[in-house]
Amino acid sequence: MSFLKSATIKFALPVLGLFTLASCTQDLNGPTQASFSEDVDSLSYSLGYLYGQQFNPAGYEEFDYTNFVAGFQTGVGGDSSELSEEEMMNAVQSLQLKLEKMTAEQTTNQAAQNRQEAETFLAENGQRPEVTTTESGLQYEVLEEGTGDSPAATDEVEVHYSGTLLDGRKFDSSYDRGETVTFPLNGVIAGWTEGVQLMKEGAKYKFYVPADLGYGDNPRPGGIIEPGSLLIFEVELIDVK
Repeated sequence: MSFLKSATIKFALPVLGLFTLASCTQDLNGPTQASFSEDVDSLSYSLGYLYGQQFNPAGYEEFDYTNFVAGFQTGVGGDSSELSEEEMMNAVQSLQLKLEKMTAEQTTNQAAQNRQEAETFLAENGQRPEVTTTESGLQYEVLEEGTGDSPAATDEVEVHYSGTLLDGRKFDSSYDRGETVTFPLNGVIAGWTEGVQLMKEGAKYKFYVPADLGYGDNPRPGGIIEPGSLLIFEVELIDVK
């Protein structure tokens, strides 16, 4: 959820208490044409749109607009609910459980598809003479040999790198930021910990990191890395600290 959505939902209900809902008695079984003659019209539409988006991305289809508006009007008017607090809580919790189950299923299916695509790619990629496959399943190729020291897992290293997905989309790059990165080698994904130890200072390698050596089926939220994704890195080892 974006900051705009999050912030809007937090203050949406107090703000909406300032407005009447005379127009909400119309049939809401489909989108209606909005009009924006005053500022309140734009604000009302914006809050309604942002609230509605909370259902759409999750694939939630079972929705009764009539009861939604009835409950909304009752809440804004300060009248007593026709459902008890326990009944409303149970209804909301039921929705949450349904969405959590749906999300888990989507994650599982997406991870399985990405892992299958990665497996197919790695099987073909590993046949290339310039590619070496380690016992763990990590694949790498030497782009430039180095002549300096090789790091241990406990060392800090300074590197330049770029990371892409199997489809070529870039998800990270120190080159784009214009500065190298320094970190303890045992504090990153397993594919990096293993792979960078194979390098010497001044070397540049390309690593093909399977999901089990990367972020698995639980990548960092908010990015483009999907569950089960193969990660491809070009890494330049600048210095071993």
